[in-house]
Amino acid sequence: MDYNRAIETYKQLQGHKALQLRAVLFDMDGVLFDSMPYHADAWSKVMTDAGFAFSREDVYMNEGRTGADTINTASMSQFGKSAAEELIDSLCKAKCRIFDTYPPTPRMPGAIELVQKVKACGLTPMIVTGSGTPTLLDRIQSNFPGLFDENHIISSFHVKRGKPYPDPYLLALERGGLEPHEAIVVENAPLGVTAGVAAGLFTVAANTGPLDPQVLTNAGASLVFPSIEALCSEWEKLFEALK
Repeated sequence: MDYNRAIETYKQLQGHKALQLRAVLFDMDGVLFDSMPYHADAWSKVMTDAGFAFSREDVYMNEGRTGADTINTASMSQFGKSAAEELIDSLCKAKCRIFDTYPPTPRMPGAIELVQKVKACGLTPMIVTGSGTPTLLDRIQSNFPGLFDENHIISSFHVKRGKPYPDPYLLALERGGLEPHEAIVVENAPLGVTAGVAAGLFTVAANTGPLDPQVLTNAGASLVFPSIEALCSEWEKLFEALK
């Protein structure tokens, strides 16, 4: 991949003279944790049981939305109206119940090594996720001990509008005291890529799911890697180009 060309294209589009990297903003599910198969199973089951046509691929295409937005988007698309609050609440709770029956989700291969490399470069790793599970902080601290500060974790608890809106990434910039040219995004989902780009950030995608990689490019990703492991192995080259 031509890292320098991707960076120059980003700078021209955003009007930046240079990238002055201080932080890396990581999505969580599908980036740090290999959890999307569980989410796909749980969401597709709950939504199908409630009368929606909602496949596993639909879950990946909607990844990054808050639970309420996922349900509302499907309701508007299929029934032409927003879902009732009671339905949203019951479906979100049902999805969480199913998800909690699965075994603990493992770290994505290469994820902890990548975060460690980021920290070794003197950068601040942050998390920007559409997830809102009560055990989120415990999962992160037990799987990535000492690597993420609690104030640098943005979840669905912190924003009204989730991805694809830029709000989660804009809040991360605010929390980190950062300008858009001082951070990059690592995402795996098209809506997450859209959110990162809308926030003015250089956005890297790792295609850890079943989607065609062109979907991530079309969403605006400056670079697309086939896995987190591939990004980890190329980190030194990419970081040098970003400097």
